[in-house]
Order: sequence, then C-alpha cells, then structure tokens
Amino acid sequence: MKIELTNKQFRRLLDMVYIGNWILNSTRGEDRFADYDEVESLLFTRATLEGMPSFAELYQGEVIPSRAFAEGGIHEAIAEYENNVFFDILAEDLARRDMDDAPIDESNYAELASRIDAYIAEFEQHGTDNVLVDIDGR
Repeated sequence: MKIELTNKQFRRLLDMVYIGNWILNSTRGEDRFADYDEVESLLFTRATLEGMPSFAELYQGEVIPSRAFAEGGIHEAIAEYENNVFFDILAEDLARRDMDDAPIDESNYAELASRIDAYIAEFEQHGTDNVLVDIDGR
C-alpha cells in the first residue's frame, strides 16, 4: 500500500496514531495490543526517514515515540478529551442513578437528557466541588 502525504499530514497522522495507541494501551499493562504498538513503531520509524528524527527513539529494541514527542503537547489534547469524557460519563451515571437506573426509552428520555444537562451545567460552573460522598454513613 502506498499513501502520499505532505509532511504536515504525516505529522498529524503521527499525532492520531499516538493518541489512538495511548487510548487502547495505556491502561493495559503487560496485556497490550501488540499489533497497535507495531503500527505505531512502523510510523515513528518512518518519521526518522522523513526528516523528523526527534520524534522517535529506540527503547528495548523497539522504535517508540520519543519523550520529546510525548511531552510536546500531545498529552494536553489527551487530557482535555479525558476531562470532557469524565464529566459526560459522570453526568449520565448520576442522572441514571437519580432515575433509579430505569431502562431509558421514549417515555423518559427527555427526563434523562434534562438531568444530564443539569449535571453538566453544575460541572461547568463548579467542577466536582459540590460532589459529596457519604463515607461514614452519616
């Protein structure tokens, strides 16, 4: 297979591959999806040939994204995504809890959406400052 990319497009592809592999493998420990690591390694090896040698480094015999690449701002994009997803999931989980985890259908979807919107508005204004957990059963 042959794909023609500009340097800018290839740089964006490196970002996307890194982000995708991070999402798939960063929490898996030793149980990583090796085939995704292999694709990432292949593309970062290619980066060294395309005038971007600072983006890759050799680690235990494998080409991986370099520390300079990883610390170059890509994790801010990942963190922003994780932050948004966290609040969306939390809002939906709390809204469903408030509705006693009832199955959602046409009859109660509007109520669920309204509750989610209320939680999202709260999180946008206060973050998690008003989230309390009753640890001692008081």
